[in-house]
Amino acid sequence: MCTGDGHGPRRSEREDPLEAGWERHRPAVFGAAYRLLGSVADAEDVTQDVWLRAAGADLRGIDDLRAWLVTVAARRSYDILKSARFRRETYVGPWLPEPLLTGPDASQPVLVDESVGSAMLLIMEELSPPERVALVLHDVFGLAFGRIAEVLDVSVPGARQLASRARRRVAKAKQSMPQASKAERERVLAVFRAAYEAGDLAGLVRLLHPDAVYVTDGGDKAAAARKPIHGGERVAEVMVRVGRQWRPDRIDLVEVGGELSLAFRREGRVYSVDTLQIADGLITAYRRVINPDKLSHL
Repeated sequence: MCTGDGHGPRRSEREDPLEAGWERHRPAVFGAAYRLLGSVADAEDVTQDVWLRAAGADLRGIDDLRAWLVTVAARRSYDILKSARFRRETYVGPWLPEPLLTGPDASQPVLVDESVGSAMLLIMEELSPPERVALVLHDVFGLAFGRIAEVLDVSVPGARQLASRARRRVAKAKQSMPQASKAERERVLAVFRAAYEAGDLAGLVRLLHPDAVYVTDGGDKAAAARKPIHGGERVAEVMVRVGRQWRPDRIDLVEVGGELSLAFRREGRVYSVDTLQIADGLITAYRRVINPDKLSHL
């Protein structure tokens, strides 16, 4: 049946729930996929897959469209997550999550909480795929364990146990990962940026914890350290040397995964996104993504 207005077939009644709810629930679909995969590109692909699946389904009997869409996203992400284990093992150098711009810099809305922060995503990377799915779907998106059990093909008690085990592992890891206040983070990043731009070695050493770690993700697509660098003084020396080589046009403060971070720009493009872990006014971990494949969406 045509509308007669030159725009092709009119949406059928069975598609109306999707038409009415997709834009409202899309952030949850994308957010679930990103938390599970740590990749903006993969999350966008999953979101498109969910849309196509939903567009071809009869949704009239769905009581909770959000839960249905997130469940479909989780099933697809779970398949990718299992295969991603091999990709992680063969990845050249350290692997870091793909930066997700949030706040005023975001290109699309997404539910923001600590589970999209780079530090938390790295903690969840240590979970098994079933643990990660159970934790994200239940604790972040509030899905019932019955749905989670169907995604993972386990019993409901089994799904509950996976989430509980994941929760304990995350809580233990977070004990060594104190959160800096927003004001403290703003202050430290502003001082760090000034010291970095000035090539101030002593200033950087003062900002870095003596046991600070510096991790760079180049993915064999950009020059990067193949192993983490440890020690505040050594990290500062590397930063000064790299700063002289790169000569960024500017360093912007941007929000990544809900936390203030740094974006290094040169010749009109972002060539590095850096997230920092801060405790007691000192930088304890500095994580730099320079793999161009992970920055192409910025």
